[in-house]
Parts: sequence; structure tokens; C-alpha cells
Amino acid sequence: MDSYFLFPQIDPVIFSIGPVAVRWYGLMYVIAFLLANWLANRQADKPGSGWTRDQVSDLMFFGFLGVIVGGRFGYVLFYGFSNLMADPLYLFRTWEGGMSFHGGVLGVMAAMAWFAWRNNKKYLELGDFVVPLLPLGLAFGRLGNFINGELWGRTTDVPWAVLFPNSGMLPRHPSQLYEMVAEGIILFILLQWYKRKNPPAGNVAGLFLLGYGTARFIIEFFREPDAHLGLLSMGMSMGQWLCIPMIVAGLGLIIWGYSRETGSEAESKSSAKKAVKKESKA
Repeated sequence: MDSYFLFPQIDPVIFSIGPVAVRWYGLMYVIAFLLANWLANRQADKPGSGWTRDQVSDLMFFGFLGVIVGGRFGYVLFYGFSNLMADPLYLFRTWEGGMSFHGGVLGVMAAMAWFAWRNNKKYLELGDFVVPLLPLGLAFGRLGNFINGELWGRTTDVPWAVLFPNSGMLPRHPSQLYEMVAEGIILFILLQWYKRKNPPAGNVAGLFLLGYGTARFIIEFFREPDAHLGLLSMGMSMGQWLCIPMIVAGLGLIIWGYSRETGSEAESKSSAKKAVKKESKA
């Protein structure tokens, strides 16, 4: 037991002024938002980007709404549906906690559709602009989970196991940190590298869906399932079942993007050959 790490009891409130309290998890959201805004403005400032800073501000506003509304709706539908049926007002009791990443993704997708329509942007290209902004925010969010001592991993005997005070004082995987690294830092680096390759439209978004879905699916094997749900059919958690559509959609976008690009190249070559034949006949 001496080889395990005892997690300190950290007050979730950093400081408070009267009724206003600043919490660690809220601070992580603020940092994530500021980072995403900085990255988006940096991208918009590049020559020929087709973006203005005003558009970035609007995008961040709609995106933030999508995360909050979608995240709450997703949690209630995926993880707390029985509570909703018993008490419809449960949906609005956000102070009791409960946000779903997968719901947040759906919320952001809806917000992006609205933004694309309002600003005459192509949806897939908009997705490629948005998704590289997300992983660092995810990393800070998972760090917030770790600081709060929540969403811990399954019991284990690995030497880096952590004894979380509210988890029965059993050695557990620090799965929040696994997610911070895989879904946040590594995915951010991967997307930054891939978008410099000038892939077909929609493929950066596809790689995000594939990368996040795969990383989350794997890490769920080390993360403690939700107590009120446990493991579902085929021994998989709700998080894993929700990742499968993401993985399929990501693969579909990537395959479709490259097949469309290959088809365009073939059509261009065919048009060029026809033009050469016409010139030779003339």
C-alpha cells in the first residue's frame, strides 16, 4: 500500500467572495475557452484564412452555448434519463452536476450548423477549423476532474495507482490523467500535424472523431463505470457505446474525403485528355 499515491483532499472552491465562489472545475472551463479563442484568432489572422475576428467571437459564443446546452441534455438523456422521467425539472438542476462530452459534441455540431448557415460557411470546412481548438480544452477539463477527485479509474495494483478519498480509499487508475494526455495533448498534436498536410475537407474533423472515440473507448477499460449504470451489454460502458458512432463517423468522413478527392483528380485528368484530343484533331 505504501507504493500508492494518497490523493490530497483539495477544496473544489479556490476562493469565494460573498455568495460568489470560484471553483477549480469552472476555472478549467475558462482556461479552455481562452485557449480556444486564442488559437482561433491566430488561425483567422493568417492571410487568406477567410475569417475575421468578429466571426471568431460569434463562433466562440455559439460554440460555448452548444457545449453547455448539449452537454447537459446529453448527460440527462444518456446517464440520467430515469431521473428526468421522475422529475422533468432535473434537466435544469445543473448545480447538482452532470455534463456529457458526447452531448457537448452534438451541441457544438448543432451550433456549427447554425453558424455556417448564418455566415455562408461550408459545414465541413467549418468543422476542420473548429476541431483543432478542442483537445487542449479537453485536457484542462480532465485536469479539473482530477483536481476534484472525481471520475476516477477502476481498482488496480499498478505502482502509480491513486487513493482517492471519496472512492473507498482503494488504489485506482488515475484515468482522468490518461484522458488528459490521450484525448487532449496527443490528439492536439496529431490534429495540428495532420491539418498541415492539406487533407480533403472534413478529414480533420473526421480524424478528431476517430481519434477521440478510439482513445476514450480504450481508456474506458480503466475508468470506473457510472455507479447507477454499471456495465451495459457486451460488458461495455455507456461511454464506450457512445464512442462507437464517433469512430464510425470519423472513419466515414476520412474515407469519403479521400475517395472524393481521388474522383476529382480522375475527372480532371479525363477532362485534360479530352482537351488534348480536340487540339490534335484541330
